[in-house]
Amino acid sequence: MIEQSSDALTPPRDRPSLVRTFIAYPEFGPFVLLIAMLVVFTAINPAFLSLINVGNALTFTVELGLIALAMTLLMTAGEFDLSVGSVFGFAPVVMWTLFNADVLPLPLAFLAGLAVALAIGLFNGLFVTRLAIPSFLVTLGTLLVIRGTALWLTAGFPQRTWDAEEQWLAQLLVGDFYIGNLRVFMSLIWFVVLALALHYVLTRTRFGNWIQATGGNPNAARNRGVPIARVKVILFMLSAAMAAFAGIVSSIRVSAANPNAGTGYELEVIAMVVIGGTVLNGGRGTILGTMLGVLILRLMRNGIVLIGVPGLAYNIFIGAIILAMMALHAGLERRHNTGV
Repeated sequence: MIEQSSDALTPPRDRPSLVRTFIAYPEFGPFVLLIAMLVVFTAINPAFLSLINVGNALTFTVELGLIALAMTLLMTAGEFDLSVGSVFGFAPVVMWTLFNADVLPLPLAFLAGLAVALAIGLFNGLFVTRLAIPSFLVTLGTLLVIRGTALWLTAGFPQRTWDAEEQWLAQLLVGDFYIGNLRVFMSLIWFVVLALALHYVLTRTRFGNWIQATGGNPNAARNRGVPIARVKVILFMLSAAMAAFAGIVSSIRVSAANPNAGTGYELEVIAMVVIGGTVLNGGRGTILGTMLGVLILRLMRNGIVLIGVPGLAYNIFIGAIILAMMALHAGLERRHNTGV
């Protein structure tokens, strides 16, 4: 008589289906929403997916998108940066003021704008980590200081820029080329390259593990030797630098450095990150989801205008999407954890 092993008598465990596995990804919700939005807007107005409209929409997408990429890492570590909108407006003011006054040549003025942003990020990071003050309050304070400084330096007037067509920096940052009939700007290439780089950092490097551990369980991370304070300072500096870079790109595109530029951007950027699936209280973030969140909000702004909805109703749509996505993410998270 052949004895059957206990393994043979044990019923096989239920393996999660492909659909359930896909649903468990934080990018699932924003991906479905993006597809649904594209279908609805295109059905109402077929011009929504025209090459001209897509190209124009992507041009404006990358500026907020650059800030959102860095904000994703910072929020994954459990912190916020409300000063990014002010840095967005202040860095190009610094750059063009130095250049127009013949204080620095263009390349050094560009680096000076980024250096000022890095100093702001360093201040934010040290203030948060050394004094244990919530980042919400610290960056709210720097938001007001930076915006006030920009207005004081310029007396509220935009700083002029040069003719973008004649400068190599403009071609490098916002120059354009065509893929077939689709007009593509260099700023979009920068956005994609930086997104892929930060996705790799977050998901494939030790520093990425430190970021997630810092936001998920800081006490356990500290006990395991994770330099939590250093991680947060670096991320605050990255957040400010990306905001400055986006602001400089925008100033070249519109041929003006406006001290009021970026007003309100901080909340819209946080909305993009949250809609993309990054956990609000830290511990888990997704760069790919943020890219979807960026596309959702920027294409929605474009789409509601094309279908005849007043642009002033945009905030209504943002609020509704945030509430819906929070409910969806919470439901999917609960279902994933319970295995139902």
